Amino acid sequence: MLKLADLTELESYLRSGELEKDFQDGCENDRNYLLELLEKLMDLGELADEAATRVIYRGIDPALMRAAGEKDA
Repeated sequence: MLKLADLTELESYLRSGELEKDFQDGCENDRNYLLELLEKLMDLGELADEAATRVIYRGIDPALMRAAGEKDA
C-alpha cells in the first residue's frame, strides 16, 4: 500500500521546483516522462476526489454531485 510518506516526498518534489529543474535539464525522453507523470497525477487526483465523495456521501453518484455543483455556479 502507498504510504503517506511517499505522497509527502512527491509533494516536496513538486513544491521545491525540482520538477521544473529536471524538466529544463532533461532530454526529450525525460521531459515526456515528467509530463506523463503529471498527467497521471492529475488523473489520480480526480479518482481520489471521487473516492472521497463515495466514502463521505455513500450511495451518491459523484457525477451527480459534480452536475449539482455546476448548476450552482
